[in-house]
This record gives sequence, C-alpha cells and structure tokens, in this order.
Amino acid sequence: TAAMEPKVTCILVMVFALALSSLAQGKAETCQMEPHQRVNCGHPGITSMECKSKGCCFDRKISGVPWCFYPVAVGEPLEGECQF
Repeated sequence: TAAMEPKVTCILVMVFALALSSLAQGKAETCQMEPHQRVNCGHPGITSMECKSKGCCFDRKISGVPWCFYPVAVGEPLEGECQF
C-alpha cells in the first residue's frame, strides 16, 4: 500500500488542476447582490428548478423583486456602484 500513495497523490493533483483550469475558463458569477439590482430571468410562477436550469439565480425570500434573476460576474461593478 505504501507504493500506491505517490500514485494516489499524483491523481489527486491532476484532478485538482483540471478542476481549477475549468473554473478559470468560465466566467465566475455570483447571485449575491442587492435585491433592487436583480434583473428578471423568469416568468411569474417559475420554479426554482426551472430557473436554475436557465443558469439563473432563485431566491424567493423578498417580495416585490424578481425571484428568478440573472447572476452578475464576480468583480463586475453593480449598477450604481462607484468606479475608480
């Protein structure tokens, strides 16, 4: 079993490197934003599953704002934020 440890470590490093590279290729997005900044991504009555299948965020905790909304890119300034 001691001879297998380097092989297992090597495989884990390769898996980790592949996961990081796939993350780097895609645009990182977040659903964290002020409720008034949400842009509607669904229709009235859309379910969480339907919303997420469209690649959108779902949060029905706050009434009066879209529950299914587009995510924003990480590092992208939100509407109304100061840009230097």
